[in-house]
Amino acid sequence: MNNIFKLIWLIPVLPLIGFLINGLGRKSLSKKTSGILASAVILGSFILSLLTFIQVNQGVTSNVHLFNFIHLNSLKVAFDFKIDQLSVLFLMIITGVGFLIHVYSTAYMHEEEGKDFAKYFAYLNLFVFSMLLLVMGGNYLIMFIGWEGVGLCSYLLIGYWFRNTAYTNAAKKAFVMNRIGDLGFLLALFWLISKIGTVQYDEVFDVANLAKLSNIDITGITLLLFVGATGKSAQIPLFTWLPDAMAGPTPVSALIHAATMVTAGIYMIARSNALFSLAHETQTVITIVGLATALFAASIAIKQNDIKKILAYSTVSQLGFMFLALGTGNYVAAVFHVLTHAFFKALMFLGSGSVIHAMGGEQDIRKMGGLHKHMKITSITFFIGCLAIAGIPGFSGFFSKDEILASAFSHSVVLYSIALFTALLTAFYMFRLYIITFTGTFRGTNDQKHHLHESPKAMTIPLLILALLSIIGGYIGVPEALGGHHYLSAYLSPVVESVEHHLTNSTEYLLMGLSTILVLVAILYAWVKYKNYQIEPEAKGLGKVLQNKWYVDELYQKIIVNPLNAVANFFNNIIETKLIDGAVNGVGKGINYGSRQLRWLQSGQVGAYVLLMVIGILILFFIQLIL
Repeated sequence: MNNIFKLIWLIPVLPLIGFLINGLGRKSLSKKTSGILASAVILGSFILSLLTFIQVNQGVTSNVHLFNFIHLNSLKVAFDFKIDQLSVLFLMIITGVGFLIHVYSTAYMHEEEGKDFAKYFAYLNLFVFSMLLLVMGGNYLIMFIGWEGVGLCSYLLIGYWFRNTAYTNAAKKAFVMNRIGDLGFLLALFWLISKIGTVQYDEVFDVANLAKLSNIDITGITLLLFVGATGKSAQIPLFTWLPDAMAGPTPVSALIHAATMVTAGIYMIARSNALFSLAHETQTVITIVGLATALFAASIAIKQNDIKKILAYSTVSQLGFMFLALGTGNYVAAVFHVLTHAFFKALMFLGSGSVIHAMGGEQDIRKMGGLHKHMKITSITFFIGCLAIAGIPGFSGFFSKDEILASAFSHSVVLYSIALFTALLTAFYMFRLYIITFTGTFRGTNDQKHHLHESPKAMTIPLLILALLSIIGGYIGVPEALGGHHYLSAYLSPVVESVEHHLTNSTEYLLMGLSTILVLVAILYAWVKYKNYQIEPEAKGLGKVLQNKWYVDELYQKIIVNPLNAVANFFNNIIETKLIDGAVNGVGKGINYGSRQLRWLQSGQVGAYVLLMVIGILILFFIQLIL
């Protein structure tokens, strides 16, 4: 085994150590120590991931066995780490972007008290540990442990400011909705164990074991796995928790939305591509749900005014694009978009945090404006992120989104048309956000205007690095039509088999040209509409529906939450209080009442006792005569 693989266990263990030290020592560690320690352990994991990537890039992969985890009759599950092209790519994304977010957090969270500051970084380290476990696991069970870990950490971090009831409700909502998806994942594991007796990747994806599965088995297992992915990666109908996750600190939003939790579903399906490629019905479902989610979330984003909510719905929409790629069999395109999205979405979330920091906590873009002159680094880097997500040629998002659109076109013109329209909405709402926030005149208070300033270096340096990655990150997947070579596709080929979509160069040029022109038109329309922005009157008609997010939360409240609360109240007030408590309390009351009555027999009168003795003797004689 290569020396670096002997140290592979340190990649997740380092963040775990950071979690333990910061968590246990939160009352004694200084804020500087907590921040440096938490960032250093993630940097250490990144360096080890980079060294591992170098080895894997040379064709050296390994299944690192640590110990036997479960040995029950015929079921054997090992605690293994699978180190191959796919897992190492995600390790680089998680630790690289995660490190930048940790550094950014040292400045963003500086106003927190020492023990709360350390607690925050402890949760952040635990989050990264769980995500690393998820992608490194050599079987579905280890993946599931990490899967549950990130669900727990999202609950802790979303509800970090737990004294605010709305924030704790958002945390509970995320936790509950993720549990719904997790049940699907767990049922899929039971199904696999019952049919082939293993959850080890190498054994599940073995041709002989796949042959044991019928078409119904494969469809059922993949649909259940997709249910799990729907919860983690916020697809219809389990998507409403993600916008509410904005209740957490902004760096948490960046970590959840860009580099870790929401990409877990994409990773799981890409890892399971051997299964999903055999499940054509499931792929059709994934395609429809992904495209519907992309369009639905994009339509909501165009009417939101909270800077983080816009980015949140943007994330849901971009995840829909990734699932569209998965559904059409282009797993490489989905992973490619995960990579580029990690760069530009982390950039924009951290950029929004910089804006919120300067605005004293204000998140409503209608109360901003003209921030470019006060925050040039934030403004320029945020602009680069907007160009990348809009798919402007030369930026990272162009290459990954173009590949997804081409994949959709090769399947159906209808799919392509809807996906392209969604891409135009993306360009429109992102530049609406940028123009209202950074151009024009300032619309906030004089006190806010007086305190406007660029963020400290601990916040701006991560922005600059992510902006650079948002520009160059897409060049690992330049299409052959542009004279490039898809390095990512070649790199992932031993692990991920994508369906080839052969389009002529002229067709690809036409698709690229069409999308680019229409995106530029959408951006121009946003500029014309919002360059002299004034606070708009209350929305009406469709605008009001979009502003209220299609009333999905209200619908869920009426058809799911309220009935469940009614059932819970019935069980609490009737079954629990009157029936169960009544029975238990009734026994006590009955004994108490009986005791009060029986005590009258102890009257202290000898005559009464003699009478009772006589009656007792007569009863005994009577019983004896009968029997």
